[in-house]
Amino acid sequence: MSIRWAIAAVGALALALLTLNATPEWGFHRDEASAAPTGAPATYACPAAAKPANLNFTLKDINNTEVPLASLKGKVVLLDFWATWCGPCKIEIPWFIEFQQKYGKDGLQVVGVSVDDTIDKLKPYVAQMKMNYLVLQGLDHDDLQDAFGPIFGIPVTVLISRDGRMCTKHTGLSSKDAFEHEIKSLLERGSSGPPVV
Repeated sequence: MSIRWAIAAVGALALALLTLNATPEWGFHRDEASAAPTGAPATYACPAAAKPANLNFTLKDINNTEVPLASLKGKVVLLDFWATWCGPCKIEIPWFIEFQQKYGKDGLQVVGVSVDDTIDKLKPYVAQMKMNYLVLQGLDHDDLQDAFGPIFGIPVTVLISRDGRMCTKHTGLSSKDAFEHEIKSLLERGSSGPPVV
């Protein structure tokens, strides 16, 4: 019986750690490498040193149609790694639905990559949640997770500029306001620095 309690305690601690950074003012809800450089204005779009996003992957959507990620270049992409069983993911999904509806016409593309759900589970979940954005099957695509990782837990959400650079990376539950601020900044200002070819 005590082993079960130990496992439950470790699971609760892991969940707490994933959702700990829900307050954007704490400054560690983004990877340090992609955070705003010291002295940058609060409205910066993307750090000049932001790394290129590897979009050389093709995944299937919920209708088994192949979608090359490279086809999204030229858009601001909110790339979310998630799963149907993930509690914090369920909190973020309505935000992403709203962002797609509100900013899709301006060039935002929300992309949800389900990391370990089969299509049999994924398709009805997408319908139930009324997800209006692109949902891709990420099961058995550890190479994609490695390209945007390391990913030790979900959700992990990466914001990619129109020129294909990883501007911010949120690990765990972030805040709706932080996402929206970054999306608007990328849509309005594009990116700082030279385009990636």
